[in-house]
Amino acid sequence: MTKLSVNINKIATLRNARGGDMPNVVQAAIDIERFGGQGITVHPRPDERHIRYNDARDLTKVVTTEFNIEGNPIPKFIDLVLETKPTQVTLVPDSITNITSNAGWDTIKNKDFLSEVITEFKNNGIRTSIFIDPVAEMIEGAKLTGADRIELYTEAYASGFSSNKEQAIAPYIEAAKVAIANKLEINAGHDLSLDNIEYFKQNIPNLLEVSIGHALICESLYLGLENVVQMYLRKLV
Repeated sequence: MTKLSVNINKIATLRNARGGDMPNVVQAAIDIERFGGQGITVHPRPDERHIRYNDARDLTKVVTTEFNIEGNPIPKFIDLVLETKPTQVTLVPDSITNITSNAGWDTIKNKDFLSEVITEFKNNGIRTSIFIDPVAEMIEGAKLTGADRIELYTEAYASGFSSNKEQAIAPYIEAAKVAIANKLEINAGHDLSLDNIEYFKQNIPNLLEVSIGHALICESLYLGLENVVQMYLRKLV
């Protein structure tokens, strides 16, 4: 079964819209695990416009499944990861001004930088993953950095799914083959939803984990958080 890690950034966005502590992100993480979620993902950004750095500190005390912290490895982020020691850190090359992640790493151009950061995290017992486009050269480059996993950036798949799902999935199937050949484990995330997740899961071999936030929280507004988590789990078997 592919594990479901729920990204709770949007819960923090809702909280921050009014100030205070409602909804409470720590309680949301506890509830998601109780509903069957197999991991919690957060992506703190330097401006803390959704998840705050202190949220990550609070969550590490209560998450009992897998805790995944995503982000661009600027010094402040590196310090947070080394302090909280999550199960996994996912390195994402987003700029400070990005609304959301919009590209994977150039693992060839950034090999030395990524290798240095990954070595530090792995020396501290933290599994490492690189957010990456479904491009063979970039996946082969990820292997050279020492990463444990890649997270396939799935926006292109999600965008093309409704018009031609076979065409949309094709680059990801090839990317998975390259990852497997290079002994890299596979995660995936970005714009995956109840509509497109099952087909992705069925076609990507060795898919260990998906990280889903925006769609899952939006779907939960209509269907309920517990129900939606369970619906994803059934599609990921």
